[in-house]
Amino acid sequence: MPAIALLSAVFVVGFEQLVQWHYGPTGIVGLLLLSIGIKAKSPTCSSIGAVVLALMIAGPAL
Repeated sequence: MPAIALLSAVFVVGFEQLVQWHYGPTGIVGLLLLSIGIKAKSPTCSSIGAVVLALMIAGPAL
């Protein structure tokens, strides 16, 4: 079990670093809002985070 927890923690940290490197501080805020909303079971917070991330990803296409 500890190996799975360690592996998932490494994956999460790596993903956060990738988002920060590619999308900057706004991407981190969106990811933070999404993860807090999911953990707190708050649809408003998770929806705002998802919209921020979607706008960051779709921004160049718009």
